[in-house]
Amino acid sequence: MKIETERLELVPLLPWQLKLLVEDITSLEEELSSTYMAEPLVGFFLDIVRGQLKITEMDSENYLWHSFWLLIRKNDRVIVGSADFKDIPNNNGEVKIGYGLGREFEHNGFMTEAVKIMCDWAFNQAGVTSVIAETDSNGFASQRILKRCGFEMYRQGETLWWRLLA
Repeated sequence: MKIETERLELVPLLPWQLKLLVEDITSLEEELSSTYMAEPLVGFFLDIVRGQLKITEMDSENYLWHSFWLLIRKNDRVIVGSADFKDIPNNNGEVKIGYGLGREFEHNGFMTEAVKIMCDWAFNQAGVTSVIAETDSNGFASQRILKRCGFEMYRQGETLWWRLLA
């Protein structure tokens, strides 16, 4: 499965592909005929991916809600970033989205394209009423992406919480 924007293919990784992302990125690049240049898989980000891998392996039926979706630039097959839904929609129909880009691809509109199409996809799934995102207070680039996609801030604390309604 994949969804497309004008410049990107968004490919949700199957559970075994997500395992390759964590353990053997070269094999994943070969599998997808692509080159990974997105956010480096180290530190906190690697911990997040490993956590989602465990969840995906336990609930492979809902992998689209647990796995990472790679953002592959169409013109050269470079993986510029990734995005994910944090879990299946909750009882209120909310689903949380997260995302990141390789530094050299920032400020080119790639993530705005990706977030828009992922939200469209989510709203076409049964029971989804809103998409939620969390940003750091000083995460101005991420906040601009959310605003361009129609999200509104609804809660402020140590972090800012954003919501897009269906």
